[in-house]
Amino acid sequence: MTDKRYYLDTFKVTEAQMGRLVTEALAHGGDYADLYFEYTTYNDLLLRDGEVSSGGFHIDFGVGIRVLKGERTGYAYSENTGMTDMLAAARAAAMIAGGQSRKQGERAASGMMGNDAGKTDIGNAGYGGTGSGADWQDLYPMRQSWRSARAEEFLPFLKSLEQKITAKDGRATKVIARLSDSQSDIMMFNSEGELTCDTRPLGSITASVIFCSGGKTENKTVSRSFRAGAEMVTEELIDEMAAEAVAGIDERFEAKRPKGGQMPVVMGAGASGILLHEAMGHSFEADFNRKGQSIFSGRTGEKICDSCISIIDDGTIAGNRGACNFDDEGIPGQKTYMVKDGILNSYLHDRISAKWFGVSPTGNGRRESFRFNPIPRMRATYMENGKASRDDIISSVKKGIYVDEFSNGQVKIGEGDFTFYVKSGRLIENGRLTAPVKDINIIGNGPQALADIIAVGNDLKIDNGTWTCGKDQSAAVSCGIPTVLVRSLTVGGN
Repeated sequence: MTDKRYYLDTFKVTEAQMGRLVTEALAHGGDYADLYFEYTTYNDLLLRDGEVSSGGFHIDFGVGIRVLKGERTGYAYSENTGMTDMLAAARAAAMIAGGQSRKQGERAASGMMGNDAGKTDIGNAGYGGTGSGADWQDLYPMRQSWRSARAEEFLPFLKSLEQKITAKDGRATKVIARLSDSQSDIMMFNSEGELTCDTRPLGSITASVIFCSGGKTENKTVSRSFRAGAEMVTEELIDEMAAEAVAGIDERFEAKRPKGGQMPVVMGAGASGILLHEAMGHSFEADFNRKGQSIFSGRTGEKICDSCISIIDDGTIAGNRGACNFDDEGIPGQKTYMVKDGILNSYLHDRISAKWFGVSPTGNGRRESFRFNPIPRMRATYMENGKASRDDIISSVKKGIYVDEFSNGQVKIGEGDFTFYVKSGRLIENGRLTAPVKDINIIGNGPQALADIIAVGNDLKIDNGTWTCGKDQSAAVSCGIPTVLVRSLTVGGN
């Protein structure tokens, strides 16, 4: 949606009033100020024991006001858009950025926060990028708005999902299915005169299944999430999810914990990209690098891995969970090569870090809601295809392990050390996939693992699950990877 009148009417504000708010926010010597208006509706339906047993609906509405002054960020928000409360928020943000105590200025209607933006003076130059409509592209057009859809339209789909899963595998004793959606109207305005508007849909379907056999219990969760309207919910999608839910359950019941140690690890295409996101992607976010906290700080232009490797963070995949027409600072969505042909090409920038490094923003300034200031965050993070086939990669390994599904993990940004729990995998023996394995950890160091990738497959898959990144704030993301071979990682087993 590009009609700015719709957004101005939604938030009951005029362009003249936004100009006044920015002026007030800069009244204490701020270098830059921006406004972030948000109206989001949320819906949720839960099916348990064959019946849709609960549902929810709520609305989030308000405006966040940010002021940058030198090293400092002042941030305040209001949960309504009346001028009295918005002016109070603008003054509070200005006071915080100016380093004055809260007692010295007016308090925002609903909340405020402040933080140091870094150790180096940001200065007075512009904060880069443009939120004008020149580069606008609609990556998530809706054929049916979530707000116009009725809950009863989706009940048959949730029931069908449960029935198809239990029909495919009699060991499925319990299915919990959930459909959730949100639709956000966003309007941004800043002291450089940029006005940006966006409407963002997001729909998600999840099925968690418990399987029982011979006194043993296994569980599996499958999900799909897209930036699309209610038209995304189709019987074809339900069929796809039901088939995935029961796939590989025989192997899970047979799987055993293998002997651990240092060994080659083949990471399967798709969901293995979570390791790329966590163990490597966060280290490329520019705030960590600006503050010297990342192991990749100061290394742009260096060769950090094999020349067959290119790693991208992409906000331009149509309908993808991580897609963004504009980021939360009004910068158009774009495709950013973090690593290009083995060379560290770019960090992921918001306006603050881009100014600090003297480059253009990359469209990675993201926030959880109007209650939070934007920070550098990933969108859809993946590795480009290589030339090897999956079968050739596996056949090149004499003794190792193949993994294709991860769950919880931990990463230390500064050192790059990571630990991930593997939900699904197999042994590799003499170039063949053999016994299924479970209850193992993959342990390593992100930069070292990157340097140890010695083969990249030609089967890139973007995983469309409900990935959510938590870096102080929650953000919808996605990830992907082709089959890759890491020369050596620690496998935690028996």
